[in-house]
Amino acid sequence: MRWTRPILFLAGLGFLIFIISEINLSETLHLLSNIGSGVILVLFIYLLAFLVNTFTWQVSLNNIPISPLWIYRLFQMRLVGETFNNITPLAGMGGEVAKAMLLKKYYGISYQDGVASLILAKTINVLALILFLTVGFWFVVNSPDLPPSYKSIAGTGLGALIFGVVIFFLIQRTKVTSVIGEFLSHRKFFSWLTKSLKHVEAVEQRLVVFYTVLRGRFFFAFICASLNWVLGALEVYYTMRLIGHPISFFDAWIIESVAQLVKAGSFFIPASIGLQEGAFLAIGGAITGSPAAGFTSAIIRRFREVVW
Repeated sequence: MRWTRPILFLAGLGFLIFIISEINLSETLHLLSNIGSGVILVLFIYLLAFLVNTFTWQVSLNNIPISPLWIYRLFQMRLVGETFNNITPLAGMGGEVAKAMLLKKYYGISYQDGVASLILAKTINVLALILFLTVGFWFVVNSPDLPPSYKSIAGTGLGALIFGVVIFFLIQRTKVTSVIGEFLSHRKFFSWLTKSLKHVEAVEQRLVVFYTVLRGRFFFAFICASLNWVLGALEVYYTMRLIGHPISFFDAWIIESVAQLVKAGSFFIPASIGLQEGAFLAIGGAITGSPAAGFTSAIIRRFREVVW
């Protein structure tokens, strides 16, 4: 297992090298030179998105006050956690352990509360992503620039993601894990589950309370999470304008939707290296008519990820 991460990373890196060998590098460098100080705008838009996402997490932690101080604290912890999420092939969950540990170590927030808030924030973000992708798929279907094969692939990927997220949400809402654990704990062979089951039940109870009792917080967090994804499309919109290939906001929404869908499907590759660039190249090239423009926007996206 210890070789899994480097092997997957090398596979993605190999694909990225292949893309670079096929792309028009002189055009790419020319487009990159166009952005100049405009990269500050790109970094600022992502700062806003990161703050909104941090606020989504804060809303899910219902035992702390909503204040600038806690926004700052959670912002720091998210920087650490998201770094781990990007470099580990754990479906974007590698950094969640780090966040829970930081909450416990520095602020005395129990693992049950910390883990519950992280599961809630992740679930709400993914539910908002589905809404974002659904709107994006509607734009894809109605786009005259995209071939039918692109539309079919996008529809299949969206359907698979929706199915997985619905199952994950129902498991939380109905406390399936606790029910199965309770059943097995009465069997002699699985009696060791009893202690762990108490922790699982404590977390699941917090999830159910948030979904059923704290509905106001849930919908507010969902709105914030949705805004986060829209800011991603706004980033693409301005990136394309800055490099000299202006597109409509709807086309920017399409590019961001496909990029996020590919990123969700390639979670097993650290930082989705190669796959993210390939998505931007393919969909960005189809919309703008310039594969180099799509690849350039991917480079700028990767640059802001590295900076943050």
